[in-house]
Amino acid sequence: MSRLAGGGAPDSEQQYRSRDAIHATALIVGEAGVLIRGPSSSGKSGLALALLALAGDRQLFARLIGDDWVLIHLKNQRILAIGAPNMRGLIERRGYGIVRASAEPCAIIRLVVDLLPDGVRAARLPDEGALKASLDEVELPRLTFDGETGPVERAFAVLEYLDKIGDKIMTGFAHFA
Repeated sequence: MSRLAGGGAPDSEQQYRSRDAIHATALIVGEAGVLIRGPSSSGKSGLALALLALAGDRQLFARLIGDDWVLIHLKNQRILAIGAPNMRGLIERRGYGIVRASAEPCAIIRLVVDLLPDGVRAARLPDEGALKASLDEVELPRLTFDGETGPVERAFAVLEYLDKIGDKIMTGFAHFA
């Protein structure tokens, strides 16, 4: 069972084993894998759908890796997110049902997005430690959102952040953004 089950979004010190099925949604935008974590009904799928649509509007490559459960795996000091083969291309659109989305089997995670449980507020000006997540001892940039922001506002913030680290991904310094 995932260490996220029933526990909400982990803090930046949370560590994962080399292979872990986690309650999260993952996608790739451009060359950057994005891992979206949070408790049930926090908006993981909604944010992923908003990111896919916004990236499409900007003519950026964007594909779903996995919705609701993904496997993370440490390989060559990078975190790889792998979607469940039997769920590839399927994502929940709340209030509508399961829909199809263009998908890829895996992506290297370059950004962790944590969605906080209801009633927990994100810091307006987060400290340095809150801007980092550690997965299997690999430090990654992190964004945190509370319930005060909707999926479109979150998607714009994620794409803006990915724009900032885009050049670092190509040169191999994405983990130090």
